[in-house]
Amino acid sequence: MTRTAVVTGGSRGIGQAVAARLAEEGYRVVIVARDPVRGEAARAALPGDAVLVVADLGEAASVREAARALLDACPRLDVLVHNAGVWPARREITADGIERAFAVNHFAPFLLNHLLEDRLRESGTRVVQVSAGLYVKGRAEPGRTATGLDFHPIRTYADTKLCNLMMVPLFARRWQDAGVTIDAVHPGVIRTDLGARGGPLGLVLKAVKRTWDTPEAGARPVVRLALDASGGTGRYFEIDEETPLAPVARDAALAEALWSQAAALTRTA
Repeated sequence: MTRTAVVTGGSRGIGQAVAARLAEEGYRVVIVARDPVRGEAARAALPGDAVLVVADLGEAASVREAARALLDACPRLDVLVHNAGVWPARREITADGIERAFAVNHFAPFLLNHLLEDRLRESGTRVVQVSAGLYVKGRAEPGRTATGLDFHPIRTYADTKLCNLMMVPLFARRWQDAGVTIDAVHPGVIRTDLGARGGPLGLVLKAVKRTWDTPEAGARPVVRLALDASGGTGRYFEIDEETPLAPVARDAALAEALWSQAAALTRTA
């Protein structure tokens, strides 16, 4: 049976490179992308019967529609790569009342994991969460941050990555007897469109990014984990090195509170 891999944010940057590498490994690739034009171009560049699912992961209704499309497209789901992410320059509230970076970076993968859970368990899926080393600068306060009341263009992104990363050990525990594994990886400092913005900061970022690694380099540790057959789960990697989570991400009571908040806001409780 042909192996199937789903890659969110698969139409550009690291996600596009991950999709291409998995296709080279013989996977039938399903990419999830917000832009239908860019998404179709990325799908058409992949070999075989690659599939495009168009979705705005910042809107819960669209995430639910995407999950239905993925279940239709993937009778078996071998690899799920949560790669999609945003780094907005200004506070934007979604139709669900959530700050957009939190909606895309944190709540969307949480909701997809739940909506696809039966298929993940049936398939023994390998789940990879693309993270960011900047999580160490995050502050997770369930009552404060998800609605962006104290939005900051750098710290809010770090907050979302911290909250998302703290869910990984909890999903690993939830799935420990189901044959489903989940690990997170910071792929390095990569030259992508993430954080692209105008103004002086945008010009500085554009200049600095010229020295950063390519999306293909960023895809390598992600694909390595996607293909990992060791059975490891709940781990965090800085590129290829398994690394203990920083103290800010090891608060078990806070992790449970964040889980409860995400469950309530995504109606998966």
